[in-house]
Amino acid sequence: MKMTRRQFAAASAAFAAGRRLNAADPALRFPTAPRERLAIASYSLRTMIASPRRRPDADAAAARMDIKDFPAYAVKRFNVRNVEILGQHLRSTDAAYLQEFRAALTAAGARVINIPTSVGASMYDPDPAKRALAVENSKKWIDTAVALDCPSVRIHIQRTGSTPPDPDRTAEGLASVAQYGASKSVVVNLENDDLYTEDAFFIVKVIDQVKSPWLRALPDFCNSMMKGDEKFNYDAVKAMFSRAYNISHLKDSEVENGKVFRVDLARTFEIAKASGYKGYFSVEFEGEGDAVTGTEKLVTEALKHLA
Repeated sequence: MKMTRRQFAAASAAFAAGRRLNAADPALRFPTAPRERLAIASYSLRTMIASPRRRPDADAAAARMDIKDFPAYAVKRFNVRNVEILGQHLRSTDAAYLQEFRAALTAAGARVINIPTSVGASMYDPDPAKRALAVENSKKWIDTAVALDCPSVRIHIQRTGSTPPDPDRTAEGLASVAQYGASKSVVVNLENDDLYTEDAFFIVKVIDQVKSPWLRALPDFCNSMMKGDEKFNYDAVKAMFSRAYNISHLKDSEVENGKVFRVDLARTFEIAKASGYKGYFSVEFEGEGDAVTGTEKLVTEALKHLA
């Protein structure tokens, strides 16, 4: 069922009011209707989006969607008004561009609920100057989230040469980022993405060490399955959901080097429910076949499990 303008306006007002209810705690007010708990990730349709990081290709670029058109596309094609915008899909983070993007969101009746992004340096780099750069760049993305009235960012913990991930250095940097996020009412999320630098249990250790309500886990349904160990995946997802707050990545499969990794959606939704998770499920299709069709299928399946 489609939301009326009045219903969307009411949901948006609650969303905005909840963001700054209490500076000591995120205290977001989440919707309860199944469709309103879904989001569409721009990463799912990355081959359709004109990204500033993509190599020039005049013919292909002409057919690609400008990211400012993505919110309207998500609403029209999937009947989902929440979007998750990959930071690297934004053409700029200057004030004028972000104002244009926010105007496009308003026109589409959509809102950004999370910005996943890289930060150009590693949080655990042995070089203090590079760690400081990672922290400062993370803060800039928090400012971007504020400009788009977005409640959270997902910070990527990137590799640095052959140096193994260090929880103490990572926690030190992220404690500063989380503190800044709290000052701006923006939640900072960590995802079980890269199996080396963002192993779910490494992330859990960092979050537990920082001990801030503004640093949370972003559980991805399938990324940990790519280790090839089903038990590890569901244990990882359970640990992540117990520390999650406002955003998770919904997918049923991933393809890497021609191998397909699949997860049990019903089992994963049950883990989320058992954890008491009330946040959003962002559809991030990475399976076989057409991305639009795959995204539509995931939306349909999600609505069944959230009903």
